[in-house]
Formats: sequence, C-alpha cells, structure tokens
Amino acid sequence: MGASATDSNYRFPGGVPQAALHYLDHTEGGISLRALARRAGVHPSTVLRQVRGVETRRDDPLVDAALRRLGAMPDLETKSATDRSGPTSEERMIEILSRLGETGAVLAVAEDMEKAVVVRETPDGGSARTAIVDAVMAEAMALRNWISCNAPGRVSRYRITSTGRQVLAQAAGSARERFASTAASPFVADASGQRRRFSSSESPLTLLARRRMPDGSFFLSPDQVRAGIWMREDFELSGLSPRAALRVLEEDEETAAPELGRAGHAAARRRLVSSLHYLGPGLGDAALRCCCLLEGIETIEKHLGWSARSGKVVLRIALARLHSFYSTGEGRDAKIIG
Repeated sequence: MGASATDSNYRFPGGVPQAALHYLDHTEGGISLRALARRAGVHPSTVLRQVRGVETRRDDPLVDAALRRLGAMPDLETKSATDRSGPTSEERMIEILSRLGETGAVLAVAEDMEKAVVVRETPDGGSARTAIVDAVMAEAMALRNWISCNAPGRVSRYRITSTGRQVLAQAAGSARERFASTAASPFVADASGQRRRFSSSESPLTLLARRRMPDGSFFLSPDQVRAGIWMREDFELSGLSPRAALRVLEEDEETAAPELGRAGHAAARRRLVSSLHYLGPGLGDAALRCCCLLEGIETIEKHLGWSARSGKVVLRIALARLHSFYSTGEGRDAKIIG
C-alpha cells in the first residue's frame, strides 16, 4: 500500500517518532533495551515504556501498516526520514489535521487502498469529502497518535485525538505569530519561497454553511457547499501556489498555461484554471480566497476594497455559478477524484 518501502528515494512523511524507532530497533534489529537507552541517553524503563506503548497500538490498521512499512525499509531511509520530505509533509499533515478538526469530520481508510478521504457531515444530513490523503501520510499521522480508530474494519474511520488537537493549536499559534510579523498577510513563507496559509480548525466555508437566513433556511445550499469543497480539492491537488492561483484571474488561459507544467495533478490544475476563468474576476476572487486560501469574508472585503457585508453576497453568487461549472463539462470529473 502506497510507495514502495525499498525505493531509495522514499522518505517516511515528516520523520519517524523516537518511540517507533526504538520499537523497530528492538523488535526488528534485535538491539537490547539497555543499549537503546544508552544510545538515547535515557533510563531503560523509558525505552521499555515506549516499546510497550507502540506494541499495544499495533491493533490499529494504520499504525500496523506504518510499522511494517518502516520495518521493511533500509536503515538509511528510516534514520534520514526528515531529510528532504519533512517540512513539506509536515505542512500537508497539518492541513489534513485541520480538516479533521472540523465538526463531524472523519478520515475513512479502506483496506488495500493507496488513498484515504476526509469526509464531514453537511447541514442537510449528508456527507461531503473535504480532502484526499495518501495512505502513507495517514499512516504517519496515526503513528504520531494524531488520529485514532475505535472500531477498525474494512473501512476504518479515524478521528482527531487530543494530541492532534494540541498539535493543531500549536500550529495555529505559530501561524498567528508569523502573520503578525508579515503585516497581517494571510500567507506565510515556506522554505521554497512560496507562501502558504495555515488554516484554523474550521474553514470559512464551513462556518458560513452553518449560518441561517431569517426564515430559518441555511445561507448556503448543500450544492453550493459541495462546489466550494470540490474547488478546494482541485486547489490542493493542483500544485499551484496561492500567488499563482490568484494570478490566473489576471491572465487569459494561454498566459496561465505555463503554470500547468508544475508538479501536481494535471486534471485538477486544468479544472481549477477553467473554473476561475468561468467565474471571472470578482466572483473568482471571492471563491478562491474563501474556499482555497481560507480567508474570512471580512479579510476578502478588505483585500478587494469591497464594502462591508458585500462579500457574503458575492460569495453566494460565486458558489452557485461554481456549482454550475462542476455540474457540466470538464468540471464534472471533480466529483470522482480519488
């Protein structure tokens, strides 16, 4: 399941927890607990607790899969897990964790599948997919105890743990500090120079989906919410930076075409670019900033120079038009991603 454990270019996402390394060195490598303790500079009882703790979690399908994957890896790949893939994988796992922090969200993992999906209950009683996750990344999150499953089965459902919520809170705190140091910019710079946004535990679209009109009806229809979720999926899969996605609205399709050469899901990039041109400036700005860049309505109004309370109206129109795009032609393929 997932990437081959013997691929020399492969790195376990985000690095391997120390407890898991001790468990593997003891059970797979035959190194004694005392030797591991001396190497780590801790008491042998500490290593014993780590090993026993990992062993008790092997009933979890993702934890067991992660340990089997790591056990089959050459020593170099296991020890150097944080070298190249660490920061990017860490950010992606935080993004997935934020989706799981939303009310009613679970990670659904099917046996022998290379992808898992995050689904969330919708106001109409249905469910909507909010993210797609590589199986190995889900394994890494489970191994860190960020997510857990109470009832494993053919399709196991994972929820965020208290440890996961603490990690999410720490990431949000770090993001707020970076926002303050960049003149309240909605983005933070990563090591590659691209700017990425850390999301709160609930996206602006999720919060708007709960709002009701004076007559008791929801402010956004289920179709509008689903359209926003599909756009978010396309953005995540596209490989486009926030800056490049915003630039699409300022350019025609031929000018924007070079961005499609970047790494990522080509079909998702085409849909995202097509949807933005379908919406056009204004509507496209509102949908992209709210659904993909996770900006709140007041922030959108400030950036675009709109009057107060106009952003919600524009976004509602944009999502209705976006649903029309995803219901016909090229956009229809987004419904079967993953």
